[in-house]
Amino acid sequence: MLLGEQVRFNRLISDPSGKYLGITVDHAMARGVMPGLDHIDNLIEKIVIGRPDALTMHKGLAEYCFHKHAGKVPLVVKCTTFSPVHPKQDVQVCTVDEAVSLGADAISVGAILLGDHQQSQLETLSKLSGEAHQKGMPVLAHIYPRGIADPKEWVKPQNLKYAVRAGAELGVNLVKTMYSGDVDSFASVVQATPAKVAVAGGDAGLHSVSECLQLARDVIDAGGVGITFGRCIFQYEKPENLIKALSKVIHDGFCVKDAVDYLEELNNK
Repeated sequence: MLLGEQVRFNRLISDPSGKYLGITVDHAMARGVMPGLDHIDNLIEKIVIGRPDALTMHKGLAEYCFHKHAGKVPLVVKCTTFSPVHPKQDVQVCTVDEAVSLGADAISVGAILLGDHQQSQLETLSKLSGEAHQKGMPVLAHIYPRGIADPKEWVKPQNLKYAVRAGAELGVNLVKTMYSGDVDSFASVVQATPAKVAVAGGDAGLHSVSECLQLARDVIDAGGVGITFGRCIFQYEKPENLIKALSKVIHDGFCVKDAVDYLEELNNK
């Protein structure tokens, strides 16, 4: 790892716990302007107040909205996206050089594997990973086995293992993937790759704050590095408070009950 890459990666994994709490607001091109994303300036301000370990967004949002937050929270620039028109294929929408010019601390690349577009997904991930490492830029990748037709297959450990291992073999520093459903099986996913592994919240079927906090607790207990959440954060009435409660679980070892109590205290202030 080049020194520049180490410097940037240390900004992402800066807590003494060695764990990671990432937030994403990169959903609009992929899924439409979802509830919670319509007032993006206000949302980003609240997220920054919560002090996550990093915030992921596309290059245009960074230009429009991130200037006043520069240096407060590490910036991850998303370099690919899928869309409602091509839901099974991420395409490149940003270069590494553009991310460098924005002051990014890392780039993020999506890849949807085990489907018809696997070849292009791996080619794009490999290309961007290689260019990023040459410039001292860490690579985070959102890698899911969603190319498979049956959604029940997406969370099977053998498919998640394939996803996270593919990321490591293409030079990804931190892989975000789906949760397998229980601590033991997800521990086997984490062990299948030398890369750090985080979990996405959006496809986990989370319906409550307690479920959101429980998922974070389970990932840490399974040996994962942390979480990268979007919808459960920006669709919560006080996202800054939920981020702070998640930080207690991820960085300070809180159980779910204590984190829920802490969140209630914050909300009642």
